[in-house]
Formats: sequence, C-alpha cells, structure tokens
Amino acid sequence: MARNGNQRAAEGPLRPAEPAAHWKSLKEGDRVRVLITPGYETGGFVDAITSDYTAVWVNLDDGRGRTMLHCSDAVEIVLQEA
Repeated sequence: MARNGNQRAAEGPLRPAEPAAHWKSLKEGDRVRVLITPGYETGGFVDAITSDYTAVWVNLDDGRGRTMLHCSDAVEIVLQEA
C-alpha cells in the first residue's frame, strides 16, 4: 500500500454545495417540477427543506414516494405556478 498517497483527496465536495438562488423561495406544500436529467422530469410537492436550503424533500406524484434532493445532485427544482 502506498505510504505517500494523497491523504486530502476527499476533503472537498465533488460539486459545489450551494443551492440555486430560487431554492430559497421554496416553501413546504409548493407544487414543483423536478428536472433530473435532460428529457426526464417529474412533479411533486415540497415536503421539507433544510434551514440552509441545501436539501429539499419532495413527495413525488403518482405514489412514487418521497425523495431527498441535494443542491450538489445536479437536479433542478422549478416552482410551478398555480
């Protein structure tokens, strides 16, 4: 095993851990669209949000359960207008 390997490789985040500015306007109960990858999206309702807005739990439509989305997950959460 290498003794002089880079011991600090895992110290930094893989992606920026800053939420998009509009995540800070989300509230529990908001209807949202979740854009996961190009061409794939789903809808749901915001269930909970961390105090720093870096993670959002969404109850997905059609009984697909509750999922946690983190700002470093490369997903987009878009508020749907009523």
